[in-house]
Amino acid sequence: MSQTLNASTLLAVPLAPLAGALLAGILGTTFGGNKIGRGAAHTLTILGVLISFVLSAMTLWSVAVDGARFNQTIYEWMVVGGLKMEIGFLVDGLTAMMMCVVTFVSLMVHIYTIGYMEEDPGYNRFFAYISLFTFSMLMLVMANNFLQLFFGWEAVGLVSYLLIGFWFTKPTAVFANMKAFLVNRVGDFGFILGIGLIVAYAGTLNYAETFAKAGELGRLPFGLGTDWSLITVTCICLFIGAMGKSAQFPLHVWLPDSMEGPTPISALIHAATMVTAGIFMVARMSPLFELSDTALNFVMVIGAITALFMGFLGIIQNDIKRVVAYSTLSQLGYMTVALGASAYSVAVFHLMTHAFFKALLFLAAGSVIIGMHHNQDIRWMGNVRKYMPLTWITSLLGSLALIGTPFFAGFYSKDSIIEAVAESHLPGAGFAYFAVVAGVFVTAFYSFRMYFLVFHGKERYDQNPDAHGHDDHHTPHESPWVVVAPLVLLAIPSVVIGYMAIQPLLYGGFFKDAIFVNGEHHHAMAEMAKEFHGAFAMGLHGFISLPFWLALAGVVTAWYMYLVNPAVPAAIKRAAQPLYTLLENKYYMDWFNENVLARGARGLGIGLWKGGDQALIDGALVNGSWKLVGLFSRMARRVQSGYIYHYAFAMLMGVIVLMSYFVSWPMVRDWLK
Repeated sequence: MSQTLNASTLLAVPLAPLAGALLAGILGTTFGGNKIGRGAAHTLTILGVLISFVLSAMTLWSVAVDGARFNQTIYEWMVVGGLKMEIGFLVDGLTAMMMCVVTFVSLMVHIYTIGYMEEDPGYNRFFAYISLFTFSMLMLVMANNFLQLFFGWEAVGLVSYLLIGFWFTKPTAVFANMKAFLVNRVGDFGFILGIGLIVAYAGTLNYAETFAKAGELGRLPFGLGTDWSLITVTCICLFIGAMGKSAQFPLHVWLPDSMEGPTPISALIHAATMVTAGIFMVARMSPLFELSDTALNFVMVIGAITALFMGFLGIIQNDIKRVVAYSTLSQLGYMTVALGASAYSVAVFHLMTHAFFKALLFLAAGSVIIGMHHNQDIRWMGNVRKYMPLTWITSLLGSLALIGTPFFAGFYSKDSIIEAVAESHLPGAGFAYFAVVAGVFVTAFYSFRMYFLVFHGKERYDQNPDAHGHDDHHTPHESPWVVVAPLVLLAIPSVVIGYMAIQPLLYGGFFKDAIFVNGEHHHAMAEMAKEFHGAFAMGLHGFISLPFWLALAGVVTAWYMYLVNPAVPAAIKRAAQPLYTLLENKYYMDWFNENVLARGARGLGIGLWKGGDQALIDGALVNGSWKLVGLFSRMARRVQSGYIYHYAFAMLMGVIVLMSYFVSWPMVRDWLK
């Protein structure tokens, strides 16, 4: 029998990080940058996130073992025309898993930040921001209604803006955070339209009440003279929001530039939490998406484009963080493809495994940056494993998980996505299958290109002059324990969590009571369940599968091109210069956005300003009206001369005109007849 979770305990999960953020901000302001303020900032925020993680783990245990569930309103904010606006929690398998992932990765990032931001003057402010972000993300995933979902959705976007532009004196950081903010506003416009359609036709903001009316919504036409289905338009609008938040093509352009922020936020926001909000939202809304094959096909194709073409861009990146960023884009595409194939549990499974190994790779990249004295260009590294052994081994484990090596976490989730797409019957499934399979080779190639250039080969740090032209770079060194410890703790689930979780999450009914479409009713998941014979058997079979050999080919190709024969990449670049230029310019998406959309919008604004505001409103209406009144006044003033004979003459002329009218009008009327 299902048990009910305690409301007070659940309320403490998001409020503990919020309290830490507020206290860190207050003490940071009070004590400034001194030792007391810094110690209080990281102690209070880490304590808040630790409490949140412990309570989340207890909640996951209750959900998984005891079958506990919770779906209640905590606070009723207001009622407008019968529409209830509430704060409430929905905790089931999906929510409990997301709570643990968010709080664990956040805890690791908080600890890591002590070492990474040690010398930064904004130390206290940074801790306050990342703790506030954790609160926002927890409110998003725990919501049981669209109002709270939208609050969390916008709150994580706001804190992301603050964190990307954390170094606000750096012009590139300011440009990046504004870019992220504006691109996400495009997606959020679609998202709020989708919520508006649900409210307009379902009359509620509550998830459960909306899903209860899903069948009715699925039969309604959208109207406006089209044959579109209401549910199709609604789901596509909701997914446009996910495209912005989860950086799907063409709204992906903000994420690579967001690497201008400090590395810890790259791990927290752009690997495990905010960018997965869109994936979580579509999975949560699965009862709606299941009613529209058109929307699902749209989701699948967008995900496939992102998975493959963003992977291509990762091949030519030289900034260590940008390589990992494009890897994140590609993996988010994989999750989106799984959503389109109705394999929602598989998408969320990959979300979970990806959170661990991608956070590990981002934090490992930060450790390399520390050890390399803030050099981020992988072309000027080499043989770093000699000086940073712990960073090296954890990076290797994260890379093996990313490329889907059998028995590693990423293998189970990525292979399940490929199988789900192969079983899908949607029109876009053929292209999507090609994209996710080809993406295996691409992922392995760019991942191990970075790995070999950074950790193997000859040392090249002394070949990169600094800004003053001096070759004074120092030998790399291992990072302090507060940086390395989170890497070790993240490496453990990056290796084992897939093996441990695939059975309960995909085939053991962990999500059966969630407001989540039951996978057993879908062709793709049903076929996968028939073929699944256990995690160990799946791992063994992985060694003879096509994805494994493609991944191995990618690793071997990278090894040959960057360790054995480094002249090959330069030769390929010369031979395929137009293709390299296309990739270097990121398919000209930024150029199009800046020169067509942005300039077009500015041009339209200037045109409306000059033509509408200045010419029509100010010129014709405002200035024109007073000029017309002034002209009439001047003419009337001439008539009012003050001379009696002028007035007598005017009266006489008036009498003559009236007499002429009365005398001549009958004759004119008879003539006209």
